[in-house]
Amino acid sequence: MGTEYASAVAAVKAMENMLFTYSDLEQLINARTQNEFDALVNAKDNNGLPEVWDMLRTYAPDSKELEILLYRNDFHNLKAVLKAMISDRQPDGYFIRPSNVSSETLKEAFWTKNTDILPEYMRETASMAYELLTRTLDGQLADTLIDTATLTAMQKSAVDFGGEFIREYVQIIIVCADIKTAYRCSIMQKSRDFLESAVCGSDIIDKESLIRAALGGTESLLGFLEHTVYNELAQLLKDSLAKFEKRCDDMVIELAENARMKAFGIEPLAAYYIAKEAEIKNLRIIAVCRECGADTHTITERLRKLYV
Repeated sequence: MGTEYASAVAAVKAMENMLFTYSDLEQLINARTQNEFDALVNAKDNNGLPEVWDMLRTYAPDSKELEILLYRNDFHNLKAVLKAMISDRQPDGYFIRPSNVSSETLKEAFWTKNTDILPEYMRETASMAYELLTRTLDGQLADTLIDTATLTAMQKSAVDFGGEFIREYVQIIIVCADIKTAYRCSIMQKSRDFLESAVCGSDIIDKESLIRAALGGTESLLGFLEHTVYNELAQLLKDSLAKFEKRCDDMVIELAENARMKAFGIEPLAAYYIAKEAEIKNLRIIAVCRECGADTHTITERLRKLYV
């Protein structure tokens, strides 16, 4: 492994010391007032994801592997632009940042009907989604198309130029998304055609087998999953979707924990970004739960695994 990111890895390891610890989160949960909560948050390095991303890109400006981490944001923003066009609204308030593709580029692509200015991984999807939405005005159908295309693009890019860490990261994202989709479809008794369009498929869980199991109902699906390497997820789904989603997030962090130990390469940079994502999610969980009056046990139960 080369040492081209050695200085970046050193910088990231220094910043890890400013990430929230379990003790920090416990203080936030038990804060007596909103002012005390805000003061505890602000006492930390409070850089958001856009600032973290900008820093990482100064060290690795040409890394296509890192870009894969933002594909989901890119495709979310694609949805925002399309829906804004249909409803004659400005999309900027719905944009997620950071992203590989700017809001200006996305808006220009549709206003000029020139999707060639978009990255290759989203050109075809942009054209198909635009045609579908303008023809049917069915936002749910367009969302399904874009959601599946997001996973497909991540999968293809991970194979084309991703290392082992990024490939495993994408695998977790796809498997969890496919299982969640299949589970919801089994409850709602969606058709085979819908499942075909909504499930991505992976090397770990065969698309056709998953669809067939979902068509048989919830018990059929869970029974199928219990005979895969993701049996644990099936057991959690039996309890609640919230526990399933928490475990999926924790699996990503566990993968990142292993990557952070590498001295060189892009992995520690990607791992730090993932850790920052998880940290922000935990802060939101605590804030929302406090606002709703949830007790300490409930909040703690919902928190995602920490990177530190």
